[in-house]
Order: sequence, then structure tokens, then C-alpha cells
Amino acid sequence: MRVRPPASETAAARSEDLFRHRLDNQIDLRHPLIRLAERMPWAALEQSLQDTLPPTPAAGGRPALPIRLMAGLLYLKHAYNLSDESVCERWLENPYWQFFTGEVFFQTRLPCDPTSLVRWRQRLGEAGVEELLAQTIAAAQSMRAVKASELDRVIVDSTVQEKAIAHPTDSRLLEAARVKLVKLSRHHGLKLRQSYEREGPSLRRRASGYAHAKQFKRLRRMLRRQRTLLGRVIRDIQRKLPTVSEGARAEMVLWVNRAERLHRQRPKDKKKLYALHAPEVECISKGKSRNPYEFGVKVGLAITAKHGLIVGARSFPGNPYDGDTLAEQLEQVEILTQRKPKSVIVDLGYRGRLIEGVEVLHRGKPKQLTRAQWRWVKRRQAIEPVIGHVKDDCRMRRCPLKGQVGDALHAVLCAAGYNLRWLMRWIAAFWAAILAEMVVALPASQVRSKLPAS
Repeated sequence: MRVRPPASETAAARSEDLFRHRLDNQIDLRHPLIRLAERMPWAALEQSLQDTLPPTPAAGGRPALPIRLMAGLLYLKHAYNLSDESVCERWLENPYWQFFTGEVFFQTRLPCDPTSLVRWRQRLGEAGVEELLAQTIAAAQSMRAVKASELDRVIVDSTVQEKAIAHPTDSRLLEAARVKLVKLSRHHGLKLRQSYEREGPSLRRRASGYAHAKQFKRLRRMLRRQRTLLGRVIRDIQRKLPTVSEGARAEMVLWVNRAERLHRQRPKDKKKLYALHAPEVECISKGKSRNPYEFGVKVGLAITAKHGLIVGARSFPGNPYDGDTLAEQLEQVEILTQRKPKSVIVDLGYRGRLIEGVEVLHRGKPKQLTRAQWRWVKRRQAIEPVIGHVKDDCRMRRCPLKGQVGDALHAVLCAAGYNLRWLMRWIAAFWAAILAEMVVALPASQVRSKLPAS
């Protein structure tokens, strides 16, 4: 794959810049993304991320990619709901995206390998991606799209960020555990007495057919047989573990423990394992008739009560009670905005918890609310369309990143992508309003002179 060479390799080509057209001479500078690129605090972002990112090796390595380029790609990825590969490909074709990420001339090579975005996210960590979100809030304040006083009142709600896993059925999980252990044994040279490669897939298909036909007695018989086969493989591996090397043993013990946990669990157990490769996944009931259970992690969102800009996004592993997450959510809002909220509007899922110095408003005690407070409580449902757009437009519907850290990073990046879309909409509406005022202010004769001839 061809990627763009670093700045040190392009020094010899600078003499050719005289014959190249600048991007700002080829694109419409009134485009909302271009106006936003000029107002984003890139210098502050680069300075803050330089302190957050770990130092790169000084001797011998390839120069680091520009911070603005990588941050801009992450913004665009979540603002336009793209994968790592797709955002790099579209960046190559789109001069507006190239200008947004700091390019001066049109580039004809990929900005980076898509795997660079993976490593850059890991280097950023949770503090780094929160800085990306904080800079979108700072940009909104600098453009006066949001007043500082509006940050005193926020709306908080929770949702579920689903994990990119298949629906967890017992039959599929038992077969997946058997296949994983057999592959690991072969990889490390461990010879098993029997792998059940013919019987395992057959049991899986039969269990699926019985479940579809609602023949539950036969389905339970298939599950018992699958559990028996998995138990035999687990015990066979445990007997032969001392014969493998230490590194291989550590890896195999990890997967054997997960398979044992899956082998022991029953339908009514708590803290069940729902994905062999993602043990952090939880089953969360949200009371939806179309989808009663969702498998992922709970995420809290905080938006400004008046305009709906996201000022906080945080994942909460362990499926805690919503009210117990409120203090942590407001703490993050204070860190990102440098301003502590004075009033928070929530639903009844947060009742029973009070925060010192913060007014918590909900419908639980309607007779104690003033008319002004009741009007703000009616504003609470404004967060519901924000949650829908973050899920459908900014990739929060399914989290593909690994582990609890991946859940935390993905939630904040989705919020940053939503804020980027929010700022572009505000810029478009702002300039449309200015244009309308200019047309109204013109004399009627000038308006008629600018109209096309009939």
C-alpha cells in the first residue's frame, strides 16, 4: 500500500510547489467544514496532545505523523460514520477533508496506513480522546455558538453502546469455545485425545434447527452433549498443560479459564460470559419491546440544555444504577468545560441521588418544582434525538474496539464526531441567517436588479 511520505522525504519536492495549485484556490472557502477548520483551536490541541502522547523514540525510527492529520482523521471518521480504511480512502479523494487536516496542496497518496489510526488511539488513551472532545466544546465557545452560561445547565441520560458480537446463544458459545481450544492446542503442539471436529458442528446445526422449530426438549439434549464435549476437551488440555512452554501455558490458561466459566454457567446465573473474545460484555435490559436486551456497556451522555451540544460522554462498566453514575458524569463535564454545572436535568432513573452544590431536576416530585424548573424538566427529552444521532450517524451503534478501554475511547470519539456535525450545522445556519439579513437590508431597487431577467 502506498502511503504519503513524511515531511523529511518531501523536502526535495518543494521546488515543484511553484507549479502546484493551493487547495484554498480550488475549493469553496464558504463550505462549513472549511470555516470550521479555520476556527478550530489546532495549536491548543497539538500542545495538549503532545503532553498526553508518550514520547516517540528519538533514534532511528520513522518520523511521527502530524497530530493535526491524525486528530482530523478521527474527527472525520466519526462525523461521517466511516471505518479506518474508508476514512483514509475518502480523504484521498476529498480536497475539503485534506484542507481540514492541514494540507496546503492536493495529495495523491493515502495519508497513512489505516492501522496507524489503531495505534494512535491506543497511544492517546482516555485522556487524549477527552481532549479531542474538549476542543470541540472550546471551538463552540470561541465561535459563540454556545455561551459560557449555558454550560451551567446540562441534561444527562444513559444508553447502551452495543459490542460488535454475535447474539449469544448457548449452543454457539459452547461450539466456539471448543473450536478455540482445539486451534490453540494445535498451534502449541499439544496433541488431544479427540477434537470432536465432526460431531461438534453437527450438534450446533441440530441445536439451531430445534430452537427454530421450538422443540426445546431436543434442544436441551443437544446442549447437554455440547457441554459434555467441551468438558472433555478442557480436562484433556489441563492434564497436558505442564508439557508446554511457559509462554504458551499462560495463553492457554487464559482461554481454558474462559471456557470453564462458559461450561459452568447456567441460564439463571449472574455475571455470565456472553462473548468468548470479549468477557467485558454485559446484558443490559432497557425495557424496549422490539429489543428487550442489549449486549454491551452502559454509556452516559451530557448535553447543554438549550442547544444540545455534547459536553460529556463516559462508559460505565458493570451496569451500575444510573443515579450512581451521575457524580462521575458531572465530574467529566467539569473537566472538559472548566465549569461546574449548577443544574442537571435527568429522568426518574437517577432519582434518589443528590450531588452537593448541584440542583438535580426530575419529575419525581412535581409539587416541589417551580414553574421555571418545570419548564426545564420538560426539556429533558431533547437528549433522546441526540442519542439516536450519535448511534446512527457517529458509530455508537456497535463498538468494534477491544476491551473496556476500547469501550471508553469509542464513546468519547463518537461524541466528538457528533459535535463536529453540530458545529457544521451551526455554521451553515449562521451564514444563511446573515445572508438573509443582507438581502432584507438591501433597497428594493437593488434586489430587483440582482434578480434574473424573465
